[in-house]
Amino acid sequence: MAVFLDPVLACNLRCKMCYFSDPEYRKRAKGMLHPDDLPKIAHAFFRRTLKLQIGCGAEPSLFPHNTTLIRLAKQYKTPYISMTTNANLFADKNLWDFVEAGLDEITLSLHGVTRESYEYFMTGASFDAFCKAMATLTEIKKAYPRFKVRVNYTVNQDNMKELALFFDVFGNYSIDILQIRPIQKIGESEYDSFSWDELYRSYDEVIKKVRDDSLRHGVVCIAPEKIDLQSNGGDDSVVEATYCYISPQYVWREDFDLSQDTYQSYSRRAKRSKTLFYNIFKETNSYLDNHKRLNYIIQ
Repeated sequence: MAVFLDPVLACNLRCKMCYFSDPEYRKRAKGMLHPDDLPKIAHAFFRRTLKLQIGCGAEPSLFPHNTTLIRLAKQYKTPYISMTTNANLFADKNLWDFVEAGLDEITLSLHGVTRESYEYFMTGASFDAFCKAMATLTEIKKAYPRFKVRVNYTVNQDNMKELALFFDVFGNYSIDILQIRPIQKIGESEYDSFSWDELYRSYDEVIKKVRDDSLRHGVVCIAPEKIDLQSNGGDDSVVEATYCYISPQYVWREDFDLSQDTYQSYSRRAKRSKTLFYNIFKETNSYLDNHKRLNYIIQ
């Protein structure tokens, strides 16, 4: 399974496209995992974890025990560990410690190429801090060439065109993957311009340049085709079976008791094997209709 873990429900920024820009959401999103919970989570899930994603909808740099978490996952032989962050709070030593402990990939959130748009959309962020983190990661990759640096760029109608300048600004940093993600409505965010007209007008031209530039820089570009920009669907049985979300407020299932349950013991109690076996025989058309969330072209 894939374990998606928010060790803390908070963020140092108030990005305009994010639910953390909503004061009402911030009142509800609170809490931090206790360090004593980490071995329990590892024991309960990590034997079955193919990928551990640290940081899903919140900011993991506010959690002081990330290195311990990464080491625990590696002790349980988790094959791939990734972290998503805005990278504004990490010191150089933090990043080195994570990679030395076994972090396989870091994903950096980016909402603007120029200083002005970056600091406008990512309220509270520092463009200089982001570039400093990129420089540190470039040095880390010299020592750990298999470590991956991914940049996750969320596009809207106001920051789409400047994406064409991405490699003019960041081309000297070591980047493995550039992933382009269209804006989605997630909560009552401050930014509420969800018009697709401008995105559709400029998308093909900008993405073609970004893909060509990515090839020249040896970067894998992941982006949807224009026709798929709004192709978001519901969960399917495979996602349901393999997706495990953990936060200070929630551990996988409403009735999962971290103090005594493991994946195995809960699955026996909930008769999950029966459910999974039943899903094998679902009609193919039903699966195909429901499985697609967002299709990407990987170049």
